[in-house]
Amino acid sequence: MMQGAESSYQEYLAKGEFRIQRCDDCSSHIFYPRFLCPDCGSSNLSWIKPSGAGTVYSTTVMRRRAEAGGDYNVCLVQLNEGPRLMSRIEGVAPTEVRIGMAVTARVAQSGEDGFFVVFDAAGN
Repeated sequence: MMQGAESSYQEYLAKGEFRIQRCDDCSSHIFYPRFLCPDCGSSNLSWIKPSGAGTVYSTTVMRRRAEAGGDYNVCLVQLNEGPRLMSRIEGVAPTEVRIGMAVTARVAQSGEDGFFVVFDAAGN
C-alpha cells in the first residue's frame, strides 16, 4: 500500500525528526510534503534532514485572553534550504519576534495537536 507524503512527514515528526523533501532530478527543496516536485514535475523525491536554520519572513501576533493562554505569534519562516513554512517562535515574547530574525527548528509535541515544528531564536 502506498503511503501518503503527509503520513511520512508525520511519522518523522513522531520520531522527533524534522524532514523536508528534495527533488532528486532538479535538487529543489520542497515543503509542504507532496508527490511531485513543483519546480520540474518529477516524482523522484527524497526525504532529507534540513539544517533547521531559517529566518523569519513574516510574523503577526494573535491576541487572546490570558485565561485562553495569552497572546502568541504566528510566522512564516524561510528555511536556509529555500522553502517557507508556517509556525511560531517559542521562548520570545510574541511582540519581540522580528522579520529577519535568525531561528532554529525543533520538533515539539502537544497532547491535542500531536507533533509539529516550532522555532527558537538562533543561539538559544
